Amino acid sequence: MADPFSSSSEDVIQRVIDVPQITASALDKLEELYQISETCDFITEGHFGKVALQFPDHLLVDSVAIAAKIEKSTKAKAYILGDTSYGSCCVDEVAAEHVEADCMVHYGNSCLSPSKRLPLMYVFEKRPIDVEKCVSAFRELYTDSQSHVILLYDVNYVHALGDLRTVLLPDYPNLSISDLVCEGELCQSHDYIKRKEDSTSDTPLVYQFGRQFSLKSGLSIKDYSIFYIGQEGATLTNFMMTWNRSTFCSFDPSTGTGRTESVKINRALMKRYYAIERAKDAAVVGILVGTLGVADYLSIIPQLKEAIHKAGKKCYMFAMGKLNVPKLANFLEIDIFVLIACPENSLLDSSEFYKPVVTPYEMEVACNPGREWSEDYITDFRHLLPGGQSHVPLAELQEYREADVSLISGDLRRQCLDSEQGQTSGSSSLVLRNQTMTVATNNNAASFLAGRSWQGLEQKLGETPVVKAVEGRRGIAIAYEEEGTS
Repeated sequence: MADPFSSSSEDVIQRVIDVPQITASALDKLEELYQISETCDFITEGHFGKVALQFPDHLLVDSVAIAAKIEKSTKAKAYILGDTSYGSCCVDEVAAEHVEADCMVHYGNSCLSPSKRLPLMYVFEKRPIDVEKCVSAFRELYTDSQSHVILLYDVNYVHALGDLRTVLLPDYPNLSISDLVCEGELCQSHDYIKRKEDSTSDTPLVYQFGRQFSLKSGLSIKDYSIFYIGQEGATLTNFMMTWNRSTFCSFDPSTGTGRTESVKINRALMKRYYAIERAKDAAVVGILVGTLGVADYLSIIPQLKEAIHKAGKKCYMFAMGKLNVPKLANFLEIDIFVLIACPENSLLDSSEFYKPVVTPYEMEVACNPGREWSEDYITDFRHLLPGGQSHVPLAELQEYREADVSLISGDLRRQCLDSEQGQTSGSSSLVLRNQTMTVATNNNAASFLAGRSWQGLEQKLGETPVVKAVEGRRGIAIAYEEEGTS
């Protein structure tokens, strides 16, 4: 009898999937889209024996053909990395090290976060774009040829940059077109990615999120409007949150239309500020390590721990892959989570989660009185580190003894100092040991667990009376046989 709620396991094991044979024309198309010859040159010139090929899920269909072509053209052994532990935009160097790879090739969309372990090559998707429609939308949005505009774009449209530069620059002398850049000598993408440069003239250079562009002398980025080429998504949201004092216009190549972005970013900032207030009220904080590949991710963890500890809060650290509601719902003791990830994955919409998820910058605003909420929103945690452009030293203890009022609950909120913590956590008083807690302390996960009505499976040896076996329920969970009867 067939089970209506599941398929037969035997059928699943014996099922055969037809994989179409790749023709010569299709292989030539893959050669162009995935830059296979350039990739082989990168592998051959570096004398790499093992290469890890990282694909996003929607490109895995072409992965086998690409890996076979690379192995045929080089002496290297290719390993396909699929289902990355974290965001597919980040380089998964940890998975590459599992196969002892000598280099990596990252395909598809990328946040261009710096990585420092393995030689790396980026291969972007060459998504189609109508340059004429893009130029027409640009001219409609910026009728004044003297407008100060910065042109940003999704990395998958970098191949059209040359045509746009040729058409727009003669008519718009104040147009600044960004370049894709990378730090260090390990990153390559041939003509598409340049090396990071320092400004040697009076023209200031802005470097952020793997983009570099110049500004006119005496002007700042808030004096510019920003024109973005790409679909609405994490990349555009990240740009709008960071440069929120600039007006944004965008062109969507998939629809061929341009528009002025609305003021919804102000509502997003207010939601982020509400999350900061929740962080100030929180007593227990969970630090989510959402990346193992972005440079300096290990440096921000102790800095966050120190700020949380000096604010009188407890913290616990979790190494977790792709986040979802059921995963975080397992930790009811945590009042708020702080996510350490790349800039594009940090701005997580936590409206469906039971507890808010904030960024390291927002947690610092909540815990470090020396850092104030301002229009300069920071999504890259590396800027918060010592030596970073937005680093603020942790305020001294005597600087924040004053009380504070929660804007959410209306209760009085007082920062707890290290010395005050020491009077409780450093106490030598004896406490009763039980099965729930080894040592009872205030405002931590152990006391929270003790107050639960259900604390998980417990043995309770000798406490459960011995009874005869009784007949249990019959049927399925949605309709037991005895239900509906008296």
